[in-house]
Amino acid sequence: MTLVIASYSLGRTLTAVEMSFASPAGSKWQGVLSAYLSATLLVLVHLSMNVLEEGLAVNPSCSCIRFTSTLGKERGTFSSPDYPRPYPAHVSCILYTFIAGPHQIVELIFTDFDIYKEQLDCARGDYLKVYWEVQGPGPPGGINERSAWAKELCGSRSEIPPALYSPGQSMVLEFHSGPKQNNATGFVGTFSFIDKRLFETEGVHIPGTECDYQFSRSGSRPAHGRFYSPRYPSIYPNNVRCSYHFHGRPKDRVKVVFEEVSLQKGDISCLRRADIIKVFDGKDTSSPAIAMLCNELTGYEVLSTGPSLLLQFTANSATPGQGFAATFHFQPPPDSTAADSDRLLKLSFGKAFESLGPEVSATTSSCHQEFNSDGAKQGTLTSPHYPLAYPPNTHCHYEFFGRGKERVRLFFHDFYLHKPADGSLDCTNVDSLQAFVNVDGRLEKVEAFCGTDLPKPIMSNGPKLMLEFRGTQSSRHSRGFKISYSFVENFGITTGRQLKEFPCAFVYNSSESHNGTFASPNWPGPYPRDTECTYFFHGGQTEKVHLHFSNFGVEGVLPCEAISGSDYVEFSNYMTEDSRFGRYCGQMKEFHVESDRNFFKVTFRSNDRLDGTGFKAMFQFLEVTDEYRAPLQDKASVSTSTLRGLVLSAAIATRLYCLCH
Repeated sequence: MTLVIASYSLGRTLTAVEMSFASPAGSKWQGVLSAYLSATLLVLVHLSMNVLEEGLAVNPSCSCIRFTSTLGKERGTFSSPDYPRPYPAHVSCILYTFIAGPHQIVELIFTDFDIYKEQLDCARGDYLKVYWEVQGPGPPGGINERSAWAKELCGSRSEIPPALYSPGQSMVLEFHSGPKQNNATGFVGTFSFIDKRLFETEGVHIPGTECDYQFSRSGSRPAHGRFYSPRYPSIYPNNVRCSYHFHGRPKDRVKVVFEEVSLQKGDISCLRRADIIKVFDGKDTSSPAIAMLCNELTGYEVLSTGPSLLLQFTANSATPGQGFAATFHFQPPPDSTAADSDRLLKLSFGKAFESLGPEVSATTSSCHQEFNSDGAKQGTLTSPHYPLAYPPNTHCHYEFFGRGKERVRLFFHDFYLHKPADGSLDCTNVDSLQAFVNVDGRLEKVEAFCGTDLPKPIMSNGPKLMLEFRGTQSSRHSRGFKISYSFVENFGITTGRQLKEFPCAFVYNSSESHNGTFASPNWPGPYPRDTECTYFFHGGQTEKVHLHFSNFGVEGVLPCEAISGSDYVEFSNYMTEDSRFGRYCGQMKEFHVESDRNFFKVTFRSNDRLDGTGFKAMFQFLEVTDEYRAPLQDKASVSTSTLRGLVLSAAIATRLYCLCH
C-alpha cells in the first residue's frame, strides 16, 4: 500500500514525500498497516520537534500536517492518503496546515483532483474544506469550532479553482471521507509561499476608507501602474465597495486594461449580479457608464474620453470570487503623424498588434490609414484608386480608435473585389477584406468579405477595430470598396431613450409612444461580441407590454446556457430574474411575448465567440383587458418547431467540439 502524508525534518522544515509498504492490493493487512503507520507518524511528530503537530481543530481526532518551507525548492508537494490509489473510507479528519513567512501568502495549485461527489454540492459525500481566516483562540494557522471554512471542494479538477491563495499568512485544508468506499483517487498539488507585496495597488489609499484609492498624473508619480481588488489574488471580502479614482493631466486619456476578472462563474446579466465592476467616464457616478463587468473575462480594455475615470467595485454576494487584476495608463493626446504611428498602435493594441508581424506595423504602406474619434466622428474610406481598379499586390490596414463607450460602425456602400473563376465562396487565398477586434487581449478575426456581394454593417465590440485588405489579383472591373465609418455610443440602436447609467440600456415609455420597434445592436448587421443591452418598457397603471418578434437569429442552442457558448435574449416582469420566462436563442420564426404587468425588461447578451444576425421586434402597450390579435404562441412549441434536433445531445456535443477546437 502507499500512504502519502509528509516527511519531517529535524531542522524544523518540511516537504512532502511518499512512504511505501509492499502489500497486495485489497489485502486484509492493509488496515493493520494503516493503523501501524498512523501510530508511527505520531511518534515521528514528536521526534520532529513539533514541525508536524496536532493542531486545534473542529474535530479532536484530526491529525495535523504542517508545511512551513519548501526546503529551498520553488514549490513543495502535498497529497491525499494513498495517492494515486483510491483513498480509504472513514478518513475522519486530516488537516494540511500551510504557514508562510512575514509578507507572504500561500499559493496552492492542484495538479490532480478527484474527490467523490454524491450530489450537486459537497454537503454529502467526501470533501476538502479550505480555511484561511481563524477566529477565536488558538495558535497561528490552527482552526477550532469557531473557524468558518471559506470554500468546500469536491468533484473533479474542472470543478475547482485553478489555484487557491490565502489572504494572510496561513491556509488550512481539512480532508474528510465518508463511509462509502469508491474509486476516487484524491488529490495531489504543489504549494509555495509568494510575496504578497507583488499584489499591492500602486495608488494612494484614501484615509478613512476601506479600499478607496486615488491615482494622479502629477509631479513624480508614474504614468502607469497596477491595481487590484481587495486581498487579490485571494477571494475578496463581501459587503464592500471600493472606488478607484484616476485623474490625469488636462489632455490625458485614462486607459485601463483588466488582465483578469473573476467574480462569479456563468453568464448571468450584470444587472442581476451582486458583485460588479462599473466604470464611469468622469470624476463621479453622475458621469456616463462606459463599462459594466461581472462574471469572468480577460483582456478587457476601457479608454476615457477625458482626463478622469472612476472605477467602482461592489461586492455583496455570499460567494465572493478572486476579484480582478488591472493596469492603468495615463495616455497623452493622440498623435496621428506617420512617425508616431507604430507607437500609437502598440499602445492601443499591445501584444495583439505585435502578433500580426512586422508587415502590419510598417508605416511606409501607401494605404495605411488611422481614424481617431478625436479628429472626426464619421467619414469615408475607400480602397486605393477607387472607383478605378485597385493595383495588384495591394496590402492595406485601416485602424479605428474610439474612446469611452464608443463603438466603431462600418456601412458598405460599394464592394467589388476580384473573384476566382470557379466562383468559390471561400475567402481564403483570394482578394478579401477582413475585420479584427480585440478579444481577451488579442486580435481576432470576426468577419471576412470577398467577391461582389455587399456586406451588411459591422460593429466593433469595443472602441477599436482593424481592417486588413489584401488584393493580390485585381482586374479592370475590381474597383474595390467604399465604406462610411462612424464612432457611435448608441450601439446602432435608434429607438427609445438611452440611459447614461448603463453602457447599453434604453427606455420605452407609453407616455411617449404606445408602439414602436426595437432591435439588437447593429441591426440589420450582425450584433457585436461581448455586449449586453437592456430594454426597459414602462406602461401606465392599467397597461401591459406586448412584443412581436418578426426576426430572431441569436447564436446558441437550447437551453441557451454558458456551457454551450450560447448568446441569449431574456424576458422578465421584474428587475430581477423571472422564472416564468426561459432564455431564447437560435433561429426562430415569428413569435410573441407578453408581460403580466405594466413593466417589462428585455436583456440581450452576447459572448466573445460566435456571431448572430440579432433580432427586430415591435412593441405595443395594451390595456390589461385587451388582447392581441395573434394568439400568444407557446414558447415550447415555437422552440420545438424551429430548433428541432439542435437540442439533442449530439448537436450540443458538436457545438462544444467546435468551440474548443
